Amino acid sequence: MIKFTVLTLFPELLNEFIDTSIVKKAIINNKVIIEVVDLKDFGEGKRRNVDDTIYGGGVGMLITVPILDRAIESVINKAENKSFKSIKIIYMSPKGNCLSQEKVKHMSNSRHTHYILLCGHYEGIDERIFNLYDIEEISIGEYVLTGGELPAMVIIDSVTRLIDGVLKEEATIKETHTNILLEEPHYTKPFEYKGMKVPEVLTSGNHAEVEKYNHEQSILETKRKRPDLFKKYINETTKKEGNKDGYR
Repeated sequence: MIKFTVLTLFPELLNEFIDTSIVKKAIINNKVIIEVVDLKDFGEGKRRNVDDTIYGGGVGMLITVPILDRAIESVINKAENKSFKSIKIIYMSPKGNCLSQEKVKHMSNSRHTHYILLCGHYEGIDERIFNLYDIEEISIGEYVLTGGELPAMVIIDSVTRLIDGVLKEEATIKETHTNILLEEPHYTKPFEYKGMKVPEVLTSGNHAEVEKYNHEQSILETKRKRPDLFKKYINETTKKEGNKDGYR
């Protein structure tokens, strides 16, 4: 069992997300637990203030360290956490290491782990929270978003779908980024549309030929769209058995 607790100022964004599709199915089947915690519940004063201006000047507001500390401590101290072997705190940050399929797979295999996903907003969070807790920073790309809610959803979705029993195993074995190569193109009915036909080999019923064709298309797709991955594939193939595909 894996658990996600999302600390956010906008719980409504997460609540709708976790009530749909594969994530909802995983929750129903007891593959994952997802909890959404409103940081405003730990706010101060009548208005439940959670942020303040930045020392030294600067545009924007920071979520204060007392708010963050109380929220994290509250989650960690819950009795149910005794059933989890480890608790890991992740801050959604453009400063962090970029999320990868390798990282996602590692997280999905970390059984009995409770992930606390901290979503910043405004200008971010008070730096001192990193002195109080061991927090890993993760980015989902080389760009900046308004808040951490979308990255938190990305992590939950990408990790959940790889948990054993959530999807059929064959659905993820050959996916893009699971191996070096990108996944081959796919087609569905109708067989012909505006003069464009589905490659006939895919309707031949010859499984060996279909597998061979799909592998070739996977290589060509990678060469065309991601030359960096194609180069990596060629290097890895050459190391193992020499370049037999002839796609240099």
